[in-house]
Amino acid sequence: MSDENPDFIRPDFIQADFIQAAQDSYDVIADAYSELHPDGLGGRPLEGALLTAFAELVRAGGTAPVADLGSGPGYVTARLDALGLPVFGVDLSPRMVELARRAHPGLRFHVGSMTSLDLPDGTLGGITALYSIIHLPDEELPGVFAEFHRVLVPGGHVLLVFQSGDEEGRAHLEERFGRTISLDYFWRTPETVAEQVEKAGLTVLARMLREPYEDEVRPRAFVLARKPG
Repeated sequence: MSDENPDFIRPDFIQADFIQAAQDSYDVIADAYSELHPDGLGGRPLEGALLTAFAELVRAGGTAPVADLGSGPGYVTARLDALGLPVFGVDLSPRMVELARRAHPGLRFHVGSMTSLDLPDGTLGGITALYSIIHLPDEELPGVFAEFHRVLVPGGHVLLVFQSGDEEGRAHLEERFGRTISLDYFWRTPETVAEQVEKAGLTVLARMLREPYEDEVRPRAFVLARKPG
């Protein structure tokens, strides 16, 4: 990561339409979202346990930093920091990054996109992406997972968490929290995501699906993978 660029945007970073739409939408709803979800892991022990297992795997592999991609208000980044990992957050939304920095002043947060990371090859010991790949169109997944493979050290781990279900699907929202947005959501099965992860050269270690909690509409999927060492 360049010291000359305090945010996480490559000079050649191209704002694709879906990236721009997601960035604009989350800028609009960032304050309301952060107020409603100051800690989205609260009351979700399975996610917390998986992060703990992820942290143990990363620590066993060395001291390379971890990137929390789609870090939002920063609660996952903060949890990983509390688990002893050198971690930083990356989010498309400048407003989300501003709020995360305010809520967690001791941690680093940067504006950027998982589609184009401003990192040299073999830099990261781990990557988390909790509820952020849902805004990626299908055709973007191969490139994003190839980017994960590029920036991970050999033996580095990836943890993906996303809304899912038994069938593939897509939704478009034009309103959240009473604000006008334009945001696409893509629902995928764990098997579909795991297949794309493996095509990118990563080894899938685990995949699972849990049923929705009371306040959730869709099941949650988990995919844990490793870059071969």
